[in-house]
Amino acid sequence: MFPVSPPIRMDLFSIFILLGIVQGIFLSYFFISNSKGNRFPNLLLAILLFGLVLIMVDVWLGYTNYMFRVIWLVDATEPVNLILAPLTYLYIKTSISQRIEKNDWIHFIPPAFYFLYMCLMIYPQGTAFKYNANIGSYHPEIATIEAYIYGERWMFFLKHHINDFTFISMFCYDIAGFILLKNAYKKQGYSIFSKEKTPLSWYRKFHLQLLGLVLIFLLVKIFFSHDLGDHIIAACITLIIYATSITVFSRSLFFHENSTKSNETKKYGKSSLTAEIQTSTLRKLNDLMKTEKPFLDPGFSLPVLAKQLGTSTHHLSQILNEELEQTFFDLMASYRIAEAQKLLYSKESNFIKIEEIAQMVGYNSKSAFNTAFKKITGVTPSEFKKRTSETE
Repeated sequence: MFPVSPPIRMDLFSIFILLGIVQGIFLSYFFISNSKGNRFPNLLLAILLFGLVLIMVDVWLGYTNYMFRVIWLVDATEPVNLILAPLTYLYIKTSISQRIEKNDWIHFIPPAFYFLYMCLMIYPQGTAFKYNANIGSYHPEIATIEAYIYGERWMFFLKHHINDFTFISMFCYDIAGFILLKNAYKKQGYSIFSKEKTPLSWYRKFHLQLLGLVLIFLLVKIFFSHDLGDHIIAACITLIIYATSITVFSRSLFFHENSTKSNETKKYGKSSLTAEIQTSTLRKLNDLMKTEKPFLDPGFSLPVLAKQLGTSTHHLSQILNEELEQTFFDLMASYRIAEAQKLLYSKESNFIKIEEIAQMVGYNSKSAFNTAFKKITGVTPSEFKKRTSETE
């Protein structure tokens, strides 16, 4: 037993953080169960969310004083601090590119090194050492006890500066994430600050939420000594988890099918689009797609198409949604896959690899091409090619 063990503290913060932990576990399980096949980014997001949960559990135990009952867990989750920023960056990167680079594992070297350091220098330390570490973080007013510590003082440099390393990691990866998203928006013909809703909007929102967390982390460490303000960081993480949950639920087909029409009506309620403009634009669109096939360009975007058709982006988006019941990206996919089917069916293209066909019809990655192809045709490109060969 230790000389002083503060009573359990349960207040609004502790309850709110606990609810966030439960929701975070549920959400990470949801993404893991939807990470099969080409949904690898979902696995990264699941690991990221579970990492946040582990940090919240650590903070909750320290804040409520339950940590004194499991003193061996003190600082157990510190290596997770260094894995969150790389996971966030890689989640956004693989979601946009739909592929995994061979060198992506390099991002996990720092957290792996720190974990090894903790295994050698911190985890094996005695309970008295960890008791002192815990009261130093959450109860600096309590006197420390005599404890045996193995290792020289300089060996604890990394441990004493983990907050600095965490902030540097988060700051650097936030910059890298911003540049990544900016370039992705640019390829689609948009500014990263554009209000136009695209598939990139979710990643931008998620990036901004974590950028907010970095700022909160910095302010807490500036204005609170030791770890006395960590419950505020955990509460912010809870908000991110619930915001993510709301986004996931709002994208559910159950809600989408019941609200699509009313949302579109509201969105275009004040539109100046006339029947004449609509008919003319659809005719031009059909002619352009047949004659020039601009969809074969991977960088083709809605603003570029609107300019070629001589109309506004807003009007074109309205026409696609209301008349064709498609988004711009669905429309491009339908034309690209139709073109791919022609190439796969043609005997002259038998020598061309599926990866090359994907690039020829406007896709930067085979996985994105396979996903779109199967969604539209119900089979993979390989299966389609095999069936056409058997019917000849």
